[in-house]
Amino acid sequence: MGTGREVERGFPHLDTVRASVTALYKRLSYDTVRTFDVSVAPGEVAFSDDDELYLGVQRIARVMVRHLRLPDAHMIVSFREMEHAAHVELAAGPEYFIELNSRFKKHRRDIGAALAHEVMHVYLHRLDLGFPGHRDNEILTDTAAAYLGAGWLLLDAFRQDSLTSQKLGYLTPEEFGYVLAKRAALFDEDPAIWFTSPQAYEAYTAGRDLARRDTHRPPLTTAGWVGRRRYARERRWAQSHSLPEPVPGGDGLYTFENNSPLRVSFDCPTCHQRIRVPVRGRVRARCGLCRTVLECDT
Repeated sequence: MGTGREVERGFPHLDTVRASVTALYKRLSYDTVRTFDVSVAPGEVAFSDDDELYLGVQRIARVMVRHLRLPDAHMIVSFREMEHAAHVELAAGPEYFIELNSRFKKHRRDIGAALAHEVMHVYLHRLDLGFPGHRDNEILTDTAAAYLGAGWLLLDAFRQDSLTSQKLGYLTPEEFGYVLAKRAALFDEDPAIWFTSPQAYEAYTAGRDLARRDTHRPPLTTAGWVGRRRYARERRWAQSHSLPEPVPGGDGLYTFENNSPLRVSFDCPTCHQRIRVPVRGRVRARCGLCRTVLECDT
């Protein structure tokens, strides 16, 4: 939890974020991901100063448990002084002990965000889905929370003024925006209407711009003129040379492979699984992982 510290911005963890989305589809399947089509609603996690503290915390914890379909998991939440926002003890269950930073006793509006992250830890633990290394595993947790409909709360907890700043989670605000935009495109959802933080909305729009650029890259037919012209030039070179090894093009956005016939591989703009298609003009490709149908001009 960053409070009064300089907040990291931009997209420094983008490769891990994209790998996290791919891992979710591989572990959950397309059909299971599609069941998370409704996000946690703002009213479900509203927490006023008049609410009894511990009853309110348990209510919000149950919201997260219900959202992630963990009916046999019981969250026992307490508060203590700590550096981080929260901590969960991952055991065999069905009881899981979550500790929240004592600061949340007076800043209740962000308890839902903290619990979204910690209950997601439980969900991924039960799936036996994780990345090696603490940092990458936390990025996976943030990404999963945002992609499965609870993580917009983590971005909304990002606030700054001339004297202070606050951010929850390991993703940058723009990376949260990127994942939320990916989810929004999948489910035709607009999380921007839920943001109470102006800084969260700005970060979301930056992430959304990058997510949209993913869908306008060669060899997709939606690619812009500059990208298409570069792709055509690199394709001609690949067709006129024997390629003993794959040759990346477009600054690594696609790769030509001489497999008789020549093929091009690129990341699916939805799940980032690698897709490989023959170089033969107009081709319709269907991602085997997320079932996205892509119109390509190879």
